[in-house]
Amino acid sequence: MIQKTGDLKNIKGISDRDRKMIEEAEAMLGPEPSEMGFVKNLFWGNIRQELAFPYPEVAKDEKERCDAILAKLKEYLEKEHPRQQIDQEEAIPDWAIKKIFALGVMGMNIPREYGGQGLGVTSYNRALEMIGSYCASTAVVVSAHQSIGCKALVLFGNDEQKKKWLPRLAGDMLSAFCLSEPNVGCDAGGQETKCILSEDGEYYILNGEKKWSTSGALSGMFTVMSKQIFTDAQTGKTHEAVTALICTPDIPGVEIYQKNRSKCGIRGTWQARIRFKNARIPKANLLHKEGKGLQVALSCLNYGRCTLSAGMLGSARTCMDQSIKWAQTRYQFKRPLADFELVQQKIARMAAYTYAIDAILYFTTGILDRHDKDIMVETAVCKVFSSEMGWRVINDAMQIMGGEGYMTETEIERAFRDARIYLIVEGANEVMQSFIFSYGGKQLAESMLGIQAALTWNGKESLIGNAARIIRHSLNFPILGRALSIAGEVFLGIRKSMPRLMGLHQDLAPWVSRYEKLVQDHAYQFKKISYKIQEKIVTRGAIHARLSDMAMWLHASACVLSKLDRQMRNGASGPAWERDQAAGLHFLDMAEHEYQNSVSALFRNPDDTMTLANKAALAYSDTLPNANYVLPERSPNAMGQGKTVKKEFVKQFPGVSA
Repeated sequence: MIQKTGDLKNIKGISDRDRKMIEEAEAMLGPEPSEMGFVKNLFWGNIRQELAFPYPEVAKDEKERCDAILAKLKEYLEKEHPRQQIDQEEAIPDWAIKKIFALGVMGMNIPREYGGQGLGVTSYNRALEMIGSYCASTAVVVSAHQSIGCKALVLFGNDEQKKKWLPRLAGDMLSAFCLSEPNVGCDAGGQETKCILSEDGEYYILNGEKKWSTSGALSGMFTVMSKQIFTDAQTGKTHEAVTALICTPDIPGVEIYQKNRSKCGIRGTWQARIRFKNARIPKANLLHKEGKGLQVALSCLNYGRCTLSAGMLGSARTCMDQSIKWAQTRYQFKRPLADFELVQQKIARMAAYTYAIDAILYFTTGILDRHDKDIMVETAVCKVFSSEMGWRVINDAMQIMGGEGYMTETEIERAFRDARIYLIVEGANEVMQSFIFSYGGKQLAESMLGIQAALTWNGKESLIGNAARIIRHSLNFPILGRALSIAGEVFLGIRKSMPRLMGLHQDLAPWVSRYEKLVQDHAYQFKKISYKIQEKIVTRGAIHARLSDMAMWLHASACVLSKLDRQMRNGASGPAWERDQAAGLHFLDMAEHEYQNSVSALFRNPDDTMTLANKAALAYSDTLPNANYVLPERSPNAMGQGKTVKKEFVKQFPGVSA
């Protein structure tokens, strides 16, 4: 573990608002793990090879059990599942949900002793990938049930709660997860739903409102996140923290007042709106511990980000295969589309991205299965990469298919509509980019800050105080050594020693050598830009995105190298392997190109004119009447001022009145 020598909250020049934001983020995320994961080490210019090599594999007996389930699932999806009907009618038939339960899919990662299959995260994601290749709506319902709906119970429930709920959840009852609210999306810690303990200590009195609760109107149990006030017994000071509660729809005061809303994609899923009006939740339904609800929520989201990626992978692979076959059989100018270089570019790009999504997804599920300590950045990178690259694959497939791709019956247009939500849910990609930067590079940034605070002049200190501090820390050789190393990089371009990636298959040697140089460069560029913009590093979202993307391309490249290495060592052969090898190597070239583009954009970019254009656009928007536009329903500065949307020709899903 790297010793912490500074604190981002104490950067000179940081505003009170930004300092408060950092404090809240640190409280939400909790303490740093004792060991840094693979991606955090990339920010330091290190390669923790043992975390990514060899590529994770599933035990033979589990793979065989999973294969048996997948064989039956594939037969059902191919012959019976009404995917087009689901999209057109905006609902998954009850018989289809029952069939998926009967196949054992809904309880794949529920332990056997509670009626489930007891399979790991990788096996479960294989099922989600298969379902996603046929029907994104169904994939989302299965994912919401297991990855977040009942995952909280699997991870944090006590034995009594598990015995009561899990057999039903594995067998025939859907579950839901209630986190988002009218004013809460990516800000998971900003819950406005409140709970208080009743005077007799037997119930939590729950009040508030939730939205976007997938399958909420169809579920027999949901996990609800709510704010609770706590008082320090010694100081008398109060603070709020999130508490997780198990809730059922039959509790008085629970009102599902809107079952669903009509939407662009994943139209078969239902997202409920739920009100809680003095709902009395039995204390036995407390999940985990009071005030530890965010730990529950964030842990579940780590799994949800993987299953989202699996659904995207299945859809992207299906669209790629369809569009390649189309390119080989669709003739224009007396030649197949596949003869044209720009189409060839798209085909190669789709193959490379799809291979890389597969590599990063099953690397991530592998580290979840082996219970690595530091995985939050890895799951975030997996989500951003898979959703963005999957979207690019499906977009390329649509372009190759042309006008026919836009037609409903080819099913590409449905995949196109379905895929767009993945860039938004489970943490919008822009939020995840800042998270990857801040949580991935936080320890390095704080180390640099600590050295700066120890060895540089502080205008708020006296002459004697400054001199004493600087002399004292100059004699602290670990601090002085790190300071000289960073100064050598920032001012003289003397980079730290290159990390090594040892023992990979000899055919990968050229790409391994290039990868080592990129990891070394990543740490250098991080320090260089951090020094250049100083305290502005906290608020510069565009810089966060570029540094995050650099780490993302490096991490994806490591996953691809690891997967290629495993396939080579296992003696892979045949057309599928030749495609995989070519796709993987092409991805490594593409990733290096994208990485270099991000580095260039750190120092040469249009950010100054962007800032001006943004201000001008906002100022002009201020001249337009709010009444002409759709506004957030609970806007803190314009609630009730927006236009009323027309719903005459939009399908409605009213709930049950309280």
